[in-house]
Order: sequence, then structure tokens, then C-alpha cells
Amino acid sequence: MRAVIQRVSQGKVTVDSEEVGAVGPGLVILLGVGQADSTNDIEYLVSKIVNLRIFSDDAGKMNRSLLDVSGEALIVSQFTLWGDCRKGRRPSFIEAAPPELAEELYLKFVERVKELGIKTATGRFGAMMRLHLVNDGPVTLILDSRK
Repeated sequence: MRAVIQRVSQGKVTVDSEEVGAVGPGLVILLGVGQADSTNDIEYLVSKIVNLRIFSDDAGKMNRSLLDVSGEALIVSQFTLWGDCRKGRRPSFIEAAPPELAEELYLKFVERVKELGIKTATGRFGAMMRLHLVNDGPVTLILDSRK
């Protein structure tokens, strides 16, 4: 399972000009599910993301987590995180999970974040979406449950 997380002051996602999810200060999480992923990957990534100390403390140092600052999370499914661009000019998505598995694990990931008391919004699985965000920092990190 792969995630690109961005610390944001705000974020929203629209589908056909309709806002389907929005958050205030917190994280935008782009989540890609791979063929070999399971609930173990969910537990690892959720724990890592919500506890990462990437929010500033009173001294301006990155010392607080999403949980510490009561931040929000906008979670958007993005299979293209599994794009392999090593050969040729067109990405291969062969390692991305099939839609049925990807949606199941994506929804479980979202539920697990909600269970931790984090205000959570989502995109719409499988839809063409437009993501609008104000990156705070900017702070952008890439996580992989297998690395």
C-alpha cells in the first residue's frame, strides 16, 4: 500500500463540479492499493500516518502528529501511485490491485482513520476527481507499507 501525504491548511475534492469531500487543517492522503496488500498494510500505514510528527509545535519544530493537533484527513484513492515508469513511455499499472480489492481496502483504511477520532472526508472511488489543496509548508511525504 502506498500513500502520498500532504500537510494542508485546507483541501477539497470535486466530481463533476460537485464538492464530495473537504477538510480544514490536516492531511490530504492519496492512497494506492497494490495486489498483495491486506489489512496488515492498512494497520501499518494508518498508524504511521496519524502518528507522524509533521506538524509544528510552539517552537516551530515538527513535533506534533495529526492526532496531537486534532487535524482532519481527506483520503483519495489513487491507483496511479502503482504506476511503473521504468520501461517505455507509458506507465504500467500491473501491480495495482483490481478495483474490487482496491475499493474494499480503501474503505477499510478510511474506516480505521475514522475509528481513531479523526474527522475524515473522501473522494469518490473510481471517479474522475479534481483535487484542490493548499499545501502547508510545503510538507509532502511518500510512504510504502512494504519498504
